[in-house]
Amino acid sequence: MADLIVPTEIPNGAVYGVRQVTYAVDGDLSKDYGTALAAAAFKESVAIEASASAYMEVVRQRERKVSDLGEVLAVLAKAIASMDPKSNNTDKKSDPDNDLITAKTTCKNYGITLNLSDLNRITFKNAQTGQTNVQYALDKEDNNLQQDIITLRSYITKRDNAYSTAARVIDKANRAASGTIGNIGG
Repeated sequence: MADLIVPTEIPNGAVYGVRQVTYAVDGDLSKDYGTALAAAAFKESVAIEASASAYMEVVRQRERKVSDLGEVLAVLAKAIASMDPKSNNTDKKSDPDNDLITAKTTCKNYGITLNLSDLNRITFKNAQTGQTNVQYALDKEDNNLQQDIITLRSYITKRDNAYSTAARVIDKANRAASGTIGNIGG
């Protein structure tokens, strides 16, 4: 935050031989260091808020993917449960299962191989391989989601700290001004 604050010497502004300085935050001149520090803290917190909001969308997309893959896994588990594991023959269905069609489309959208070429004829082995592929992708996504949530919490903590710093600086400046005014009166 301190790197946002740039001291600028006031030309011809020496008082009793001491050079006078004003402070700028991103080009905006402030009166004193406290004001500049509060402005920098608010700018930093707003920037962190924007990053956190963008990152939140990434987390939502990952949560949606985990949910979708969980549904695909449930459909495949149901299909496997209805098959005879001892037989490697195809499970012949009169009509393709709508859930399997949706599962295949979902897997294709996420780039997961689901070898169910003919949905009217599904082998136990293909269904199990698909289940393994989906489970692997789901585990990987879930781990990534946990990491994303930790990162998002870090953003939120940084944002809260920046707001707290700005609030403390403003409060301290207000107390100093009140004390000065109180001392003048009495």
